[in-house]
Amino acid sequence: MLHRVPSSSRRRFLSQSAAALGFPMIVPSSVFGKPGRPAPSERITVGAIGWGTIAGDWTPSFLSNGKCQVIAVADPMKEYGHYGYDGKETGGREAGRKIIDESYSKAEHKPVKGCTAYADFREMMEKEDLDAVQVSTPDHWHAYMAVYAARQGKHIYGQKPLALNLAEGRLMSDEVAKAGVTWQTGSQQRSDVYFRLACEQVRNGRIGKLQKVRVGLPGGHKNWNGMADQINTAPVPADFDYEMWLGPAEQMDYRPALLPLNWRHNFNFSGGMITDFGAHHIDIAQWGMGTDLTGPVEMKNISGKLDLAALYNTATEFSFECVYESGIVMHVASPESKLMPEVEAQNAQAGSTKAFDHVGVFFEGEDGKWIYVNRGKIQASSPDILRDKARDGEIHLYESKDHTDNFLSCIYDGKPTATPIEVSHRSISISHLANIALRSGSTSLKWDPKTETIADNAAASKLLSKEWRKPWAL
Repeated sequence: MLHRVPSSSRRRFLSQSAAALGFPMIVPSSVFGKPGRPAPSERITVGAIGWGTIAGDWTPSFLSNGKCQVIAVADPMKEYGHYGYDGKETGGREAGRKIIDESYSKAEHKPVKGCTAYADFREMMEKEDLDAVQVSTPDHWHAYMAVYAARQGKHIYGQKPLALNLAEGRLMSDEVAKAGVTWQTGSQQRSDVYFRLACEQVRNGRIGKLQKVRVGLPGGHKNWNGMADQINTAPVPADFDYEMWLGPAEQMDYRPALLPLNWRHNFNFSGGMITDFGAHHIDIAQWGMGTDLTGPVEMKNISGKLDLAALYNTATEFSFECVYESGIVMHVASPESKLMPEVEAQNAQAGSTKAFDHVGVFFEGEDGKWIYVNRGKIQASSPDILRDKARDGEIHLYESKDHTDNFLSCIYDGKPTATPIEVSHRSISISHLANIALRSGSTSLKWDPKTETIADNAAASKLLSKEWRKPWAL
């Protein structure tokens, strides 16, 4: 059985920087522990908050990393079959606990029962000696849990999209900065070589002066849980604390159509595909433009299809343009807009028979030069654009090859992660603004990224924030 040694020395070890201590934060494996793995007393202890969809996909990256040990999991559902993406995983705290213990048992070649399951994340954080938490909950919980953890001095890996609305994102960023804890957003594309290369080449002028950016996001309402037709209220499943799951969100009766994961299509819990994938691709566009800590000054030509009276009330189709102070325009749309005909034409010329779905990021430069990047794919108008890598004296963007390891390493050395919270707040703010416009019936918005205010639109400004349901407060 794996053992952890809670101690004030470990706590000091993980909260001070290498510079302050005057020696390397990760001590050589020859001193103690297995090769490449710190001794139990120096491992980062992690608690998983939420075990349903993304937790099942990403917690294994913590379990396989020798710098940490996952010792607890919290979820208001005890156990639920077919809880993950497309029903490929099970969810709930007991499912998480079993997976965690089984993973360590396999690694240790003997039974391990070192993980404790909790229905309430607050109880987990009170009882367990945690250094960090991984927040893998629906979006409406992100801000509350982030602030709660930051105020307790916990390092935080928070899944995207960062927050449910703009005001929550600002609160989160300010509280994390005040607490001085390490933060990593689960925008894993920042640790992908193709996305970094695309942005680096653009920033170094390989396509000439950047003229325009096009961002294609998925649309529609995907039926992840297979129960989209079950929109009527129903009895709450046994061993599920639905009130706890709702938390600070507006009161809504339980409906099978919402759980699991289809909650993403309801504004009470999320912002639809605009925030889900906008947190990824708009973030990459910001990286490539060098606007990580600011945003557009105007949103225009905003249109979309959504039914605010329906249970699934987020946009299925959308298109909007973001105008930056530099004059660059970023056009964001769902696939129906067919934003990137150049890539489709190049693929057809190369004899590709695979349909192009117009999802990804397209950087348009001078003289017909361009770079397109998506998951597992990077293309350019000319192969030379990608071959001419950044040279000495040019811009070399933050390099991370493992998003989880980057987070854990930054806890040790105190350096910024690949996706700091303020950067993520700025990126997701654009998606929030698009949703605000669609929900308020606005075709354009004037935005001040310095004050984070909307000019001359009271209906839109009202949607920048949302009150938490009582008694939830911080």
